[in-house]
Amino acid sequence: MESPQLRASQMITTFGPGAMVDLPQQSVIVGGLDGWQYDLGDIPLVVEPRLAGKVAMVLSRPTVALRAPPPSRDQQTGPKTGVTVWQFPEWFVVQRPKRVPSGYRRRLVRIEALDNGKYFDPDERKKIPVVPVRFVRGCTAGHVGDIDWRALVHGGNDPACRRELWIEERGTSGDLSEVHVVCECGKEQCMSIAADRNRKALGFCDGSRPWLGPRTREGCHEQSRLLIRSASNAYFPQIMSVISIPDRASELDRVVRTKWEAGLKIVTDKTLLASMRTIESIGSALKNWSDEEVLAAIQRVKQGSHGEDRPVKEAEFEALMAASGQAGSYDEASDFMAQRLSANVCGKSAWADNIDRVVLVHRLREVVALLGFTRFEAASTDKDGELDVDVRRAALATDADWVPTVENRGEGVFLAIKAEKVAAWLERPDVKKRGQELEQGFNLWLAEHENAHRVFPGLPYIMLHSLAHALLTAVSLECGYSASALRERVYALDGIGYGILIYTGTSDAEGTLGGLVQTGREIARHMRHALESVLLCSNDPVCGQHTPTADDGQPLLGNACHGCLLISETSCEQHNEFLDRSLLVPTLGGCNAEFFGGVA
Repeated sequence: MESPQLRASQMITTFGPGAMVDLPQQSVIVGGLDGWQYDLGDIPLVVEPRLAGKVAMVLSRPTVALRAPPPSRDQQTGPKTGVTVWQFPEWFVVQRPKRVPSGYRRRLVRIEALDNGKYFDPDERKKIPVVPVRFVRGCTAGHVGDIDWRALVHGGNDPACRRELWIEERGTSGDLSEVHVVCECGKEQCMSIAADRNRKALGFCDGSRPWLGPRTREGCHEQSRLLIRSASNAYFPQIMSVISIPDRASELDRVVRTKWEAGLKIVTDKTLLASMRTIESIGSALKNWSDEEVLAAIQRVKQGSHGEDRPVKEAEFEALMAASGQAGSYDEASDFMAQRLSANVCGKSAWADNIDRVVLVHRLREVVALLGFTRFEAASTDKDGELDVDVRRAALATDADWVPTVENRGEGVFLAIKAEKVAAWLERPDVKKRGQELEQGFNLWLAEHENAHRVFPGLPYIMLHSLAHALLTAVSLECGYSASALRERVYALDGIGYGILIYTGTSDAEGTLGGLVQTGREIARHMRHALESVLLCSNDPVCGQHTPTADDGQPLLGNACHGCLLISETSCEQHNEFLDRSLLVPTLGGCNAEFFGGVA
């Protein structure tokens, strides 16, 4: 069976392998890459060596190809394509309810009892339409399968009973406490019991992977959990992205290797390097790099590392910081073009002294790859843009040497923060105290998530992340793009630098309309509006006095809520976590931990 036509970007974020989708007539699960019916030779490779290397490392493969999803079948040019989907789940509920004293009940039937997609009711002696049951079981490793309804109803005491099963709704709210599974033998079970993880009513996961084909399983010893097919926690795509910009370190490493035997292998300090620069062949090769950059490259080569081994965001940050009057090319085929603005663009505001530079990114290319997925809990990249190799992610295929990838073209504006200002800010006692409170909240979250691999990102990241959210919201009012179309990239690189990139990108030309570039030219006004907007929140004083504590439901948030800092999750690289506006400006909580002393 083939899926409906899907946009390329949706294949990555919504309809990748393992996602459960409701079609007009049935419910399906998108098949693995082994079942994507198109000739790989007809689909061009997406060229991005830095991302390909990172993906191969995470997936523990020697090489991984980046390929675009298959085009729609209705395209007149190109190969015939299709994405295989499998029918899931295999239990259905008869649509016609029957009145009982406790409410309404509908018959629960398996797929074998259906005739051409309908159930023949022996009481009414006619065929009745059915809908897939909305309850399935799953685990955090991505496995999913049908609930063993008979074992659930009978508590494992009499699974041999084969009498009729019913779903009873004993109320009008649809709450799980009002939904019961009933057997004609008289046994029943409330669905709220199935949702209680401590009751272990659904048993252990059997490692079922229906997206890879019927009866495809792997070893798993986790406890099964109740999952609503259409719930937001049913599918979390695990993606990795890079901005295609020149990697100065990778190019420098290559140059250093070519001149290694010519004399660079003996260089240990600036004095020796200065002597080597007098050699014409070496001096001309290194003329575009500073002494500090060359010495760092020599050290990397001595250690056997490569520029590509660095964190994803490190290369991006260095390229953005290297922009002067113009970096990149105005050529239509260019992937990157950036321009640094003059120092007076921020004006003389109280906050302006904290800004190092503003860079307009006229053109950028974002490459996004899908590596796997999880359920119940999202597995995000860390603050450096890296994925944890120890995270247990669901496989996209039984054996595939490629991953689905999309290319987005767009624009953006980059703000660099002075590292010395951040260092001085971190030394303040009130800042240290607030940091301890936020880290305590993270530890509370970590205690509730035994299998989590996250680490506390640090105060600079949380401050920059909060600034990115405030600025993104402010510029969305005038830049011409909706807030959900904008995205953030936070650079909190200890020992290297700090900054944020607000950008947009689409697979067509709509991401390069110039709105964000114009925002950068008026950054003083937008920064003032961003900081003013988070001085007060509509949920103050509750929001302004919030400190992460046990059982408050927001252990990863400080002064942040939907009234001030939270934005669309498609725009946030951390799923609206690790935010605190008290690190930006003074709030009602009186933390005295603000980085920006004023907004005037």
